[in-house]
Amino acid sequence: MGEAKRRLLPNILITGTPGTGKTTTAELIAEQTGLRHINVGELVKSQQLHCGWDEEHDCLILDEDKVCGALEDLMAEGGVVVDHHGCDFFPERWFDLVIVLQTDNTLLYERLERRGYSQKKVSGNVECEIMHVIVEEARESYREEVVQVLPSNTVEELEENVEKTVAWLKQATALRC
Repeated sequence: MGEAKRRLLPNILITGTPGTGKTTTAELIAEQTGLRHINVGELVKSQQLHCGWDEEHDCLILDEDKVCGALEDLMAEGGVVVDHHGCDFFPERWFDLVIVLQTDNTLLYERLERRGYSQKKVSGNVECEIMHVIVEEARESYREEVVQVLPSNTVEELEENVEKTVAWLKQATALRC
């Protein structure tokens, strides 16, 4: 908690099942606020922060310790919006706001199919959304008052989520000054 108080700008985590709009939301927030956007999936690929390929799940095996090590200094500085589908391995002290995006299962299914995901991967991710896996992860990993669960089905909801977050950031930043 002390580290969060020392940072001039807050840090935000945008999380949710793949296909819920995390990257788009994070990019728009960063664009409108000047926060630095970090897409953890891209960071893992570019800095080789993984332990190889998981054939069963058709994805890289994240090395959580390497990811946290790569982000530690940036997070301590503040002013970062991070997007990633998992959230339980990040230190709680890093984030002042955790947004979990949720999408209707039918829409999510269609989005993941359009990405070219295998049927197994599509089904697994939709099941994850149905079971609220990421919501529960966030609620178990962070203080209740910093976790916000927001719908992400339409462009209008996306825009509302960005507006709410920008307003929250302005208020949180004003309180720090």
